[in-house]
Amino acid sequence: MTDDPKRDAKIEAQFWTALRKDMTVMLSIVEPTRVAPRPMTAQLDGDGDRGPVWFFGSRSSELAKHAISPAKAGFTFVDKGHGVWATVEGHLVVDMNRAKIDALWNPHVAAWYEEGKDDPDLCLMRFDPAEAEIWLDGSSLVAGIKALLGADPQADYRKNKAEVSLG
Repeated sequence: MTDDPKRDAKIEAQFWTALRKDMTVMLSIVEPTRVAPRPMTAQLDGDGDRGPVWFFGSRSSELAKHAISPAKAGFTFVDKGHGVWATVEGHLVVDMNRAKIDALWNPHVAAWYEEGKDDPDLCLMRFDPAEAEIWLDGSSLVAGIKALLGADPQADYRKNKAEVSLG
């Protein structure tokens, strides 16, 4: 955590808003077996932030195979406008909760599964976030002018970074 909880909460809120809008992340497993980052579509249910974050995948994927039991995992995120960056750590586990599948199901997900919600390859994974480092875009015309005038660009940069506990 940084020294300004209000600023951190504001940056965290911007992260959740951006993730809800631009849902692509690079998801990986760290332990017990490393699985290299894969592009995945994150889904959040309801209006609550802080997770869990849900991912539809394939039972035959490396992610699903290693998330049968909770696995230490993480994801990186950059919104489409490059205004928010984040690394998030937590745990990933296969969670075939039918009510959750029904709640998250949409035409984009359905396109991947020939047999719909009953497709034998369908896998729903739950990511429970524990902590995150979030950065906001610190580059702007004002920041550029300050740097040209000899101001310390790192001071503004520090105002655009938060380390938050999500667990």
